[in-house]
Amino acid sequence: MNKAWMLIAATTVLTSGCGYNRIQTLDEEVNAFKGQIEVQLQRRADLVPNLVNTVKGFAAQELEIFDRVTSARAQLGGAIESGDLAAMAAANQTLTTALGRLIAIAEDNPEIQSNENFRMLQDQLEGTENRISTARQDYNASVREYNAYIRRFPQVLTAKVIGAGSHEYFEAEAGAAEVPDVQF
Repeated sequence: MNKAWMLIAATTVLTSGCGYNRIQTLDEEVNAFKGQIEVQLQRRADLVPNLVNTVKGFAAQELEIFDRVTSARAQLGGAIESGDLAAMAAANQTLTTALGRLIAIAEDNPEIQSNENFRMLQDQLEGTENRISTARQDYNASVREYNAYIRRFPQVLTAKVIGAGSHEYFEAEAGAAEVPDVQF
């Protein structure tokens, strides 16, 4: 009986410094921030049909752009469901490009600009873009903390034993910083 208690005590002392609980906590934090990115991207995708329909009423001749936006929105929805960060980033960039063209059409039409629904949707979309940016920053900070933690000693040993690998950062697609070229 004494040996059993000693074994339990020794195991507790040895594992208390291994970082197992902290690894689990940080991993959950990363997952929560990833979920926030998904929520904000979904919010953006949900706003798009309203924006498209508002502009569509004024600019029926621009059917091609409506198809592109709708297709890009569907692509983003599929990427969100997959949970793949690279696919989400690529789909988000495709939607950003298509929305840039849609907004340019709207800005070229004074009737659309003065429409209250359009302005409200544009404001909501802008707010959502800010939320997406914040969610990405929070996620990447969380990934940085987690990845650094599991690489330190003695946590690196615990991470290897439990199979805790590093998480990937949410990175923008190549060329995402460039302003899209909108032509009519």
